Amino acid sequence: MKAWAVDQGESDAVVGFGEGRIRVDRHGARAEKLARLASLGLPVPAGLALSFDAVPQFAASGTAPPIPDDWWPVALRSSPRERDWGGPPAILAIGAGAGRDALAARIGRDAALELEQRSIIGFATRVAGLDPERFEADPRVRCGETLADRVAALKAIYAAEAGHPFPEDPDAQLAAAIGAMARSWGAPSARILRTAKGAPEGAGLGLVVQAMAVGLGPVPSGTGRFQAVDSRTGAPAVEGWFVPNTLGPEARAARERLRLEGGEQSLAATAPEVLDSLVAMSRRAAFGCGDAMAFDFALEAGQIAILDAVPAARGARASIRIAVDLVETGAIGREDALLRIEPRNLVEHLHPAVDPGAVRDVISRGIAASPGAASGPLVFTAEAAQAAAAQDRPGILVRAETSPEDVRGMHAARAVLTIRGGMSSHAAVIARGLGLPCVVGASDLRLDTVARTVTTSDGRIFSEGDLLTIDGTQGEVLAGAPPLLQPSLDPAVLTLLDWADATRSLGVRANADTPAEARVARRFNADGIGLCRTENMFFEGDRVTMMGEMILADTSEERRAALDRLLPMQRADFEELFATMAGLPVTIRLLDPPLHEFLPANEDEMVDLAAAIGLTLDEVRARAKALAEFNPMLGLRGVRLGITIPEIYEMQARAIFEAAIAVNRAAHEPVVPEIMIPLVSANREVEMIKARVDAVAGAVEREQGVRPQYRIGVMVETPRAALRAGDLAASTSFLSFGTNDLTQMTYGLSRDDSGRFMRTYVRYGVFPEDPFHSLDLEGVGELMLIAARRGRSRNPDLTLGLCGEHGGDPASVRFCKLAGFNYVSCSPFRVPIARLAAAQATILSRDTTT
Repeated sequence: MKAWAVDQGESDAVVGFGEGRIRVDRHGARAEKLARLASLGLPVPAGLALSFDAVPQFAASGTAPPIPDDWWPVALRSSPRERDWGGPPAILAIGAGAGRDALAARIGRDAALELEQRSIIGFATRVAGLDPERFEADPRVRCGETLADRVAALKAIYAAEAGHPFPEDPDAQLAAAIGAMARSWGAPSARILRTAKGAPEGAGLGLVVQAMAVGLGPVPSGTGRFQAVDSRTGAPAVEGWFVPNTLGPEARAARERLRLEGGEQSLAATAPEVLDSLVAMSRRAAFGCGDAMAFDFALEAGQIAILDAVPAARGARASIRIAVDLVETGAIGREDALLRIEPRNLVEHLHPAVDPGAVRDVISRGIAASPGAASGPLVFTAEAAQAAAAQDRPGILVRAETSPEDVRGMHAARAVLTIRGGMSSHAAVIARGLGLPCVVGASDLRLDTVARTVTTSDGRIFSEGDLLTIDGTQGEVLAGAPPLLQPSLDPAVLTLLDWADATRSLGVRANADTPAEARVARRFNADGIGLCRTENMFFEGDRVTMMGEMILADTSEERRAALDRLLPMQRADFEELFATMAGLPVTIRLLDPPLHEFLPANEDEMVDLAAAIGLTLDEVRARAKALAEFNPMLGLRGVRLGITIPEIYEMQARAIFEAAIAVNRAAHEPVVPEIMIPLVSANREVEMIKARVDAVAGAVEREQGVRPQYRIGVMVETPRAALRAGDLAASTSFLSFGTNDLTQMTYGLSRDDSGRFMRTYVRYGVFPEDPFHSLDLEGVGELMLIAARRGRSRNPDLTLGLCGEHGGDPASVRFCKLAGFNYVSCSPFRVPIARLAAAQATILSRDTTT
């Protein structure tokens, strides 16, 4: 045996578990965790940690560190810096023959000889590279009269195959095992695999040499896995398994395992004191490690040995309960708990989810546009969705793409599926506001609206009434109705969100178009409404007919007459909205979409409209044709409507002021409405609309004797508005970035059509992420930073907000915090996600400035 040939100048080249000098960045994750558990007083077998630098030196010199005599046999386990990087499997029972007598005194002679057999086979196959079948198939091994005979046979086979006797010296075995581990780590295939998992090219391997805890011998002996939390809920529980009379690798491969609890054959029934001890050790480990841990353990005649520990398995729901419990036991602080939770994990608490154990018959995949899961019969029109809901069988509404005429059907449906569309398409935006599961851009489906069928890529046909499930969290369409897990804002979630609110400095508002959505926003503790899209109010009941009459009117007087009939309806909507949000800001966007969206799309509806407003069908057709535009989303919409047809915005302003005055007379906490002008590109537009709004406010004051309190701002959706933010800030109180349209116009992408190719673009790395899903920091983000800087330089008190769908994306929320925004606004059901993300952004931004 050569002398120990490692640079003795490295004080941490070989470190014992009890020396307090083992570090993740020098000795790896496994070594650090075992040393920490040992320091907590847990029964971790004695061991040494070999550093990343020491392992190749040992391998090159063919030496091993000195091992105390009472440690043999030992186990050799890999310890890279990150466990996910993998590493060579453990080599067990090294030196079992040399320590046979002492081992026999511990576990019995037969168990000691059985372990020696496994030691020889493991060394032969893992270190010497011999064929395992040569050992397993030999009749002398399978049919030897005694265990000693089989051990002798194994050594003879080894000598014949390897060309030299089996090395009896345990130090030589250990040195050879270290060399084998180092070679395995350095193999090209191993390097490729770990670099694919994020490991640096030159990542080192640490090793752990540890006294062997043997799961063989007198009952109870064996190995198992234990954790003290329920992996689905995070509540205290016993989870795991136990296999009697086995070593670790055999136990993990065993098909038949004993339960830890429940039944006569469980570990709790045969050795209850062991389970009690594991629970107590788990509490100590959770406090000392700052996390709930899962143990790999061995039992040797009832004595527990902890072989390894990793964070306990947990789903999204469980992660929150575990983090909150750790805070309440003093293991971690609140900010640590807030940073540990991925904000999107809250989705499972806010929406139904497909049971993870259910069989998933996936028939299509699209874009996960609105989270949650729902099952129901297929319906193909808004009318069919309403009829199904009336029969108490809400359906899955399937459309090529939705339009405002489908909103009533979406209200009645359980979920929405579209063949076209992207993250900010009409279906996606409305579904998120309603909390409906939605998958868009399922382009591999063929929709036949006449036959009312959907055909999958593999030829299956689903007709109206067939059951489908929409998983809007995963972006999948499933056949049938697998079991669902229902949402629950349990006490742990509410506690975490309370901590988030106490921490965050960034406001979180909701995009809410109706009183029902406002109530959801209030329930989720939104800081107000950051976007109320008023156009959706005009599609209810007879209002769309009145809008059609207004649009088709010949004169200003006729338009005002139609709008006068809409005024009390709009005022009533605002009154309910303001009453719901009393004491909080409410930002109302004036009418934005092009007027053609309010006109009938088919002949039958045109006939009905003509009859309702006293025109002929030809007149309706002619006037609708006159409104047609080649590119209506860049045509007569937004502020351009307010300037060319001023009666619309005047009516809306009056409805806002009258509603606010009525509510504020009765409310203890008044509401101050914020009027937002959409699609601005020039400050002159703002000046003109502001003058008209101010004039309406003056008229209302003269009529009611009360001066309306309000703020006027701009929705920044065009690149020019962002670049001219300094001009806009001179006339307004706030700028709110509509990042759906701003992204669309900056990229020149249609947000409704980009879903057809976006996945290909992301897959090829053209875009790192769908820019409608996560804010494009390099382009759109830079425009926002320019606007923020120029706006605030002109008006230091300028309020900055984001009201596009990016307001619910955690990465975008952090950007807004760093950019100095006052708030983000998102769909009501994403408010809890944004609250947590805002708290994390506050903590992280504080860390970067200290």
